[in-house]
Amino acid sequence: MNSTLCTASFLFTLAATVSAAADPANIPPKAAVEAITPNDLLKHIKVLASDEFEGRAPGSKGEELSVKYVTDRFKELGLKPGNPNGTYVQEVPLAGITSAPAASFVVDGKSTDLKFPDDYVASSARLQEQVKVENSDIVFVGYGVVAPEYGWDDYKGVDVRGKTILMLINDPALADPNDPAKLDEKMFKGRAMTFYGRWTYKYEIAAQKGAAAAIIIHETEPAAYPYSVVMTSWAKENFEIDAPDKNMGQVPVRSWITLDVAKKLLADSGQNFDALKKAALAKEFRPVPLTAKANFDLKQTVRSFKSHNVVGRVDGSDPKLKDEWIIYTAHWDHLGRHADIQGDQIFNGAVDNASGVAGLIELAAAHSKLTTPAKRSVLFMATTAEEAGLLGAKYYAGHPLYPLEKTLADINMDGLSVWGRTRDIEDISFGNSELDDMLAAATARHGRVMNPNTQPEKGSFYRADQFEFSKVGVPSLYTGAGREVIGKPAGFGQQKKDEFVAQHYHQPSDQVDPTWDLAGGAEDVQLLFEVGYQVAQGDRFPAWKTGAEFKAKRDEMLTRKELK
Repeated sequence: MNSTLCTASFLFTLAATVSAAADPANIPPKAAVEAITPNDLLKHIKVLASDEFEGRAPGSKGEELSVKYVTDRFKELGLKPGNPNGTYVQEVPLAGITSAPAASFVVDGKSTDLKFPDDYVASSARLQEQVKVENSDIVFVGYGVVAPEYGWDDYKGVDVRGKTILMLINDPALADPNDPAKLDEKMFKGRAMTFYGRWTYKYEIAAQKGAAAAIIIHETEPAAYPYSVVMTSWAKENFEIDAPDKNMGQVPVRSWITLDVAKKLLADSGQNFDALKKAALAKEFRPVPLTAKANFDLKQTVRSFKSHNVVGRVDGSDPKLKDEWIIYTAHWDHLGRHADIQGDQIFNGAVDNASGVAGLIELAAAHSKLTTPAKRSVLFMATTAEEAGLLGAKYYAGHPLYPLEKTLADINMDGLSVWGRTRDIEDISFGNSELDDMLAAATARHGRVMNPNTQPEKGSFYRADQFEFSKVGVPSLYTGAGREVIGKPAGFGQQKKDEFVAQHYHQPSDQVDPTWDLAGGAEDVQLLFEVGYQVAQGDRFPAWKTGAEFKAKRDEMLTRKELK
């Protein structure tokens, strides 16, 4: 469907949500909106993405500086401590794991050693000094998906305990039986990626099945990023929540291999990658044992430490509603400093995600300008260890500072627009909740357009902090930079996005660029302020839409709230 027509249809069907949003009492004052400025955004980004902050790795000097900077800004703006214990932080128990892996495949008695990290990466979430997998049978399990709602099971009851499972990236892309040129919208959301396509799911199901190791075959197009991103993300100190069981329930070895390595392994085993990939697109697919075995030996250095979510709050002004919450989130961490690489060693993370934290601080500034605070309370949270698997948000969702059943929404920022004003804003979380409708109405009021996620196949919704809130039932909103950059030729916005992913995402080159124009980022943050303010002022909780995969969790949560 044409995105403009799609947006127009929303504007005709907003019903109660839009009528509430259009209430003048739910529109924030102009002075508060204008507190969010391009210059202030850039000022914060320059500090957070400076070399002094050393890439903002958890448990490093960069964490100390980042936590202090955000805390100091919250204090200057008059925010109260976000933690009920009177502090501006929530401690998050983390473990840093540095792996020195060795790996080999054995086919017909011939062993092939893999080169780390060029051929593969491997790590373990288990907090152990050594993790070994020896002489483990390799089984190709297609996409590694078990999805009862789609009648899909890639395992078919095959016992993979103690074995190494080899999986394709993403979830099955199935052609529409009535139009082979399109994907079947009834299966795995068609072009959109589901959680079944996330690497986190694949490792989780591997653990449930008792596998000794789980290997994902990297392909750039379906992954939405090159293998270099896998290298920089995994071939470093990784982080896990330091759970009481030391994560012994996790699959022992998690690995990625390049497509070339996978093709050679399969060919050596008498199989063809393309043929297997095609076979994996059928419900009838069954696991394929290979005439190959895997060996992994991970020497791990484990350090436990306390990381921090930074939290500040503005109390609500309504005596009856101030114990209900809106949360704004943005992750402060990035990939730190890699001392083992040539040239620039600091992964500054300017767009990802110094820009989002700058937006968080500016949202706090806007709320501080309100003569009368919003009716409900607002929590501003800069999360830790997002790059390690959304760990700070995951920890908050499991250990909330304020009841989740009294939390109306999470609004997350991860990478602001830095290439100028745009006519549009992209709703990456599109299709889930009434927050979509509120955003569409707000953009229309400002003469702009809300576009649904233009690349749902990339699974961006599952790769940012708001997903952890969604998983526990809290409606969430996550937006991306628009593509129609005002004053630039058609296609400019998409070109800049593609360029960023290909050249700068999770690379040392994600640095402040003197050609940036933060005017578009500021306008997008202003929209998020307006939507959040409306939720905080509204007369009811935003609802999940019918069919949303997280709706049942919210219904269960609100039922518990009513019974209290």
